[in-house]
Amino acid sequence: MKYRNQRNPILPLQFHVPDSEGHVMPDGKLYIYGSFDDREDVYCSEEYHVVSTADMESWEIEESPSLQGKDIPWFNNPDAPKYPGIDWSHPTPFIQKMLQNFAEDKEAFEKANEGPKPPILFAPDCIEKGGKYYLYFCMPDDSEGVAVSDSPKGPFKNPIQLPCGGIDPAIFIDRDGQAYYYWGQLFSHGVPLNPDMVSFDPAKIRNDLVTEEEHFFHEGSSMRRIGDTYYYVYADMERGKPTSLGYATSNSPMGPFTYRGIIIDNAACDPASWNNHGSIECVNGQWYVFYHRASRGVDRNRRLCIEKIEVLPDGSIPEVKMTSQGVGAPFAPGEKIMGYQACEVHGGCYIDVDADYEEKLTNLTDGAEAVFRYVESRCGWSGVRVTARGKGCLHFLLDGKEAGTASVDSRSWTSVEAPLEGATGQYELRVAAENACGLELAELTLI
Repeated sequence: MKYRNQRNPILPLQFHVPDSEGHVMPDGKLYIYGSFDDREDVYCSEEYHVVSTADMESWEIEESPSLQGKDIPWFNNPDAPKYPGIDWSHPTPFIQKMLQNFAEDKEAFEKANEGPKPPILFAPDCIEKGGKYYLYFCMPDDSEGVAVSDSPKGPFKNPIQLPCGGIDPAIFIDRDGQAYYYWGQLFSHGVPLNPDMVSFDPAKIRNDLVTEEEHFFHEGSSMRRIGDTYYYVYADMERGKPTSLGYATSNSPMGPFTYRGIIIDNAACDPASWNNHGSIECVNGQWYVFYHRASRGVDRNRRLCIEKIEVLPDGSIPEVKMTSQGVGAPFAPGEKIMGYQACEVHGGCYIDVDADYEEKLTNLTDGAEAVFRYVESRCGWSGVRVTARGKGCLHFLLDGKEAGTASVDSRSWTSVEAPLEGATGQYELRVAAENACGLELAELTLI
């Protein structure tokens, strides 16, 4: 499926591709490898779908799976090798919390783990070497593996189990041609790969490259090199839960690594947002961060989003905010802004499905706010047109200053226009609800 868009979320709404690893491959195109959310009970699904673009505007989503969990021969095979994942004996804050939860609801945890697990494919990564494409993946039994293709789009075949256990593999090839493999949760691990790209010597594994206690590491390893510095990007726990992408740097691909900070935080994308996982990549001279945002009031239905980032001369990456505009320019006067393009939601509102529109901004109760970054006008603003339903007042704020209000009182979707005052320039738009009852927003246009 082909699709044109530069706004967040990037893909059509039916495609949920979280855990995004972006790589520019030898053909010059950007390819994104991620999980594929299509279940209501757990993260991810039993298949992967590759996303690609040549210009950051025209996207292609492969509707045929690049790999399926049912094709992994060792999964649910009692005779397959077993390798441990998390070291539960090490009492990190997260492990302590999980053990406490287990003690409080032991019966529910045990029931959830009864019987064979579905062949779910968790976060992958992919790299090219010698004309072959190697897709690294992991599954809920802590097994990890690699499959190979002649195309960056797959299909990836002949899966081989790797001699390690855990989640979220990452692959990196240094300038000298040496490949490195990373994985882990709470404590990360790294190892040089053999030249065949599908094996390594377990004796060469280096543990605790980044950890929860020293680097706020939760999961989601990703490695890049910029100049002579190695950037380890991952889901960061510094703010209490792993909604951030943080990074640590080193002068060696095997560390030691120094914590440097947060690149982006998706905590405000949905009331139930729990995790983040992504990568950074340079495309045509511009660095981007690839990440995901949850939707529908749950921690799943995660969507691919992209922001421009800057790597400063000192090697640091300033934190960027989530935007609605994505990789394109700010929204212009007369351009439709969809409710589902809200980059932040507060006060309990969230993005959900709708029968008439693809999706809507719902649960706009008193005090709820939605943020749209950014809008821009060279002539100032004169009005706003909204499509909404329910009852209440919508306040429109430009960089925190109220610019106009619109009243809605309709059980069906209705268009309402109101005056808006705003000077020339670029603004963050906030839409705040007051005296609201059943208030929902489908779209708006600034004039």
